[in-house]
Amino acid sequence: MQRLLSLLLGLALTALAPAAPPPQPSTDWSGAMVEFAAQDAAAPSPDNCVLFVGSSSIRLWTTLATDFPGVPVVNRGFGGSHIADSLVHFDRVVAPHRARLIVFYAGTNDLAAGKAPADVVRDFETFCTRVFALRPATRIAFLSVQTAPARWELRDRMAEVNAAVQRLAAADPRLEFIDTNPAMLDADGQPRLEFYSADRLHMSPAGYAVWARLVAPVVNR
Repeated sequence: MQRLLSLLLGLALTALAPAAPPPQPSTDWSGAMVEFAAQDAAAPSPDNCVLFVGSSSIRLWTTLATDFPGVPVVNRGFGGSHIADSLVHFDRVVAPHRARLIVFYAGTNDLAAGKAPADVVRDFETFCTRVFALRPATRIAFLSVQTAPARWELRDRMAEVNAAVQRLAAADPRLEFIDTNPAMLDADGQPRLEFYSADRLHMSPAGYAVWARLVAPVVNR
C-alpha cells in the first residue's frame, strides 16, 4: 500500500510540474512574417518544392533559382534568427509548404548570443520533430554551423553542435548533415577570406558557389 501511495503521489507531482517553456523569439520578426505571408498569397509554393530555412546566410542566398535550375525553390530565411525563431514562426515559415526537402542553416547566432551547444541541438531536434509530425516524408538537410572569420572564437562550440547533428543524421535516414566547413578552409585550417564578404561573417558569391556545389547532390536526389 505504501508503494502504491508513493507511486500515485509521484504521478500527481509529475502532472502538476510546469511544462517546458515554449521557445522564445530572439527578436520581433513580425515584418518578415508579413512579407512571407504576402509571398505565399501571391505565389503559393508547388508541392515537392525545396524549402530553404534559416538565418541571414539563407536569406542572402539570392541565386537559389539559378544554382538549382529546374528545381522549385522557396527561400524563407530571415536574418539574425535563431533556430528557436523558426519554431516560434513555424506555421508561417514551414507549414504552408509541402516541401520534399528542407535545407536548414542556423545556429551561429544562437551560439554568439551565449546559448549552449546542447540547447542549440535540442532546438534543432524540436524543429525536426515538428517537421516530421506535419510532413513525415520530408527530408531535412542541415548545413554545418560555419566557422566564419568573424566568429572564429566560437569554433569549438560550433564543432560540438555539428558533431551532435551529424550523430542525429546517422540515426535517421530523413536527416542529412552537410559539412561545408572543410571546403571553406585553407590547407592550414583557416577560413578562406575570398569566400566571405567584407564583414567576414556573411558569404561572398564565391562562398555561395561552394555551398551550391555541396548542396546540389542532396537537392537533386
